Amino acid sequence: MTPDSTPQMHEDEVLVDDGTVRALLKDQFPDWADQRLRRIPDCGTDNAIYRLGDGLGIRLPRIHWAKAQIDKECQWLPRLAADLPTAVPVPVAEGRPGHGYPFPWLVYPWLEGTSLDRAAVEDWDVIAHSVAEFVLALEQVPPMGGPPPTRRGTPMAQYDEAVQWGISQLDGVIDVDRARYVWRCALDAGDWTGDPAWVHGDLLPGNILIGNGRLSGIIDWGCAGVGDPACEAMLAWSLPSDARRLYRNTLNFDDAVWARARGWAVEQTVFYIPYYAQSLPLAAEQAMRRLNQALLAD
Repeated sequence: MTPDSTPQMHEDEVLVDDGTVRALLKDQFPDWADQRLRRIPDCGTDNAIYRLGDGLGIRLPRIHWAKAQIDKECQWLPRLAADLPTAVPVPVAEGRPGHGYPFPWLVYPWLEGTSLDRAAVEDWDVIAHSVAEFVLALEQVPPMGGPPPTRRGTPMAQYDEAVQWGISQLDGVIDVDRARYVWRCALDAGDWTGDPAWVHGDLLPGNILIGNGRLSGIIDWGCAGVGDPACEAMLAWSLPSDARRLYRNTLNFDDAVWARARGWAVEQTVFYIPYYAQSLPLAAEQAMRRLNQALLAD
């Protein structure tokens, strides 16, 4: 990493530095090129994040698999935003590759707030209820023509072998027998039999913004699509127990949905923890706490 580049998250990622971003702006969006440019160094695992002036942000994919997120957000966020009770980062411009940077990239409104994993929360019940109401509103958006989710929200059985391997990699760190049991319960709960619904697909504390003690925004929609809403409860195991119950009750999730939700919490964390242990140690520690909570009897 150079002094003006973002921290490296992936072995084969494209390193993004301030000079490249400034050059892209000058060529493609000269009206914004002179605004202050500030890296957000410890945010974004798939994207490099910059703040542009006071009112805009820039997301540049770090890795080849993230470039598909650009088209999805440009196509769907403007349609979703109109029916949602909380702000989402609807793109205002799409940039092109250039100056050695190979992917499309986005300019979007900067949403004020502190991510839930960093915010000082006074009333967890308020946050739990607000996020659940957001999920319910998202589920009411007509799903016709919507894309499938990137991963979470799809049928779980296809990931069984990978998740079993991921659990084994944490042997000696977590209770692997308990993790396998929770995962097996998720599979045994069966596939979603209700109507497909829009899901965010990555509704974790880093993607939930808090301002003045209340929900102020939901960011990072690259995993969104139409599928099983169980994945939206991954957040539950980042909440205190009372707020977790409120979250479930507000969403009206039955035992089968809740079992799959816990399974998705296992799936997400067993890969996240070892992958980001060095590059994002604080986030990996938070994921470990989330996993351990999900493994407890509920």
